[in-house]
Amino acid sequence: MAEQRNILIVEDSPTLAMAWRMQLEPGGYNIIVAEDGKAAYAILRAQPIDCMLLDLKLPDMDGIDILEEVKTWPTPPAVVVVTANASLATAVRAVRGGAFDYLVKPFAANRLTTTVENALSTIDLRREVAILRRTVERAEFANMIGRSMPMQAVYRTIEAAAQSTASVFVTGESGTGKELAAEALHQLSPRKSRPFVALNCGAIPNDLLESVIFGHVKGAFTGATADQEGAAARADGGTLFLDEIGQMHPLLQTKLLRFIQTSSYERVGDPRTRRADIRFIAATNRNPAEAVRAGNLREDLFYRLNVVPIRMPPLRDRGEDIVLIARRFLTQFSTAEQRHFKNFAPEVEARLQAYSWPGNVRQLQNVVRNIVVLHDAKTVTLDMLPALEEPTALPVEMSREPSAVSPGSAAPVELVGVVGLPTRPEDIEKLAISERRYIENAIAVCGGNLQLAARRLGVSPSTIYRKKEAWQAG
Repeated sequence: MAEQRNILIVEDSPTLAMAWRMQLEPGGYNIIVAEDGKAAYAILRAQPIDCMLLDLKLPDMDGIDILEEVKTWPTPPAVVVVTANASLATAVRAVRGGAFDYLVKPFAANRLTTTVENALSTIDLRREVAILRRTVERAEFANMIGRSMPMQAVYRTIEAAAQSTASVFVTGESGTGKELAAEALHQLSPRKSRPFVALNCGAIPNDLLESVIFGHVKGAFTGATADQEGAAARADGGTLFLDEIGQMHPLLQTKLLRFIQTSSYERVGDPRTRRADIRFIAATNRNPAEAVRAGNLREDLFYRLNVVPIRMPPLRDRGEDIVLIARRFLTQFSTAEQRHFKNFAPEVEARLQAYSWPGNVRQLQNVVRNIVVLHDAKTVTLDMLPALEEPTALPVEMSREPSAVSPGSAAPVELVGVVGLPTRPEDIEKLAISERRYIENAIAVCGGNLQLAARRLGVSPSTIYRKKEAWQAG
């Protein structure tokens, strides 16, 4: 079912407002009426309005003033000015002020409905263009960098969820920017003037974590020499970010669940119940569903936190974002270290983009910092790039390994012929030659797409780049 459109009628004549309502309601619109400018502003700020019929002569203000203000809003309604003054000057003034069209009283019912329909079509087109422009052009968002489609989806989810108090669960590999996403949710929310408190549950011993979250009173345990406020008190009115929540002890997860549900808690050693108004954001670098199945994360706590899920994409899935982020780090570190770097050589950018970045943005940051600390030039060249190694994969276990048998032994060696492979010792070629032929064949089969070939071979593109360089050098 299509979303119902909201139309605001700003008209001080109840008779006219009622007549226009009756003419428009058969179109399925939600009609709202304001009798003066003050009431119109209250409605405009309380809910989204798609089209506004605006009388220019209101009891408390000039309608042009309303028109000129709303046109500066991020998503303004389409405004149709209604006036009893048919002069050309009034029409020009209204259109220059941002009006879609104007109607001169009195007007026919079909003229009203046609004008409103056209205004709604125009505002739909404008909003679609605005969304597309933001998607294409927005390379930065709340301290995050990237114009890739996966990151655009993250930005849209953060924007939509920021105004709510609903809990958010952020997932993603280590180094993908989960805390940046949490900070963006806070900074774009009505709570931005209140504290943002972040805790890494995996970095705090479980026997201290309860005190860190809820606080304690003097003498509650050995070493508690004074009353201590916890993160709950510090985050009151703001946002509490709990990273690696799956590493929290199950008993403490139970207390946290009660805190989220009731907004009440007790400090360790204090029977008095306290309250805190907090927006909760949790995160983990593991699969939360698997953590629930393994008993590391309470299922009811997960569902209580997972109202709005956000998945931070790994860097390897973000395409050209890799180079965008690397350039930003290069500028930042060059300034800090008083170096002269301005850019990367094209072959360096190609190498950065081909690498799989198992450590994600954090690893890229360290690589760029390494370059800046150890070198100085205007352009980063390949010889400055540190070795980018892939995580070592375990060798595939052979189903049968032939054993050495001495001549005359009773146990014969079983030879298994495989089509396409040599069956005589003299036909066996060196492994390096076979490997090169196989890799080059894979690249050819993939139409020259080295990254696709690497994925099909189960290796990183950087592995193939290194081998190709070795072949050329040899």
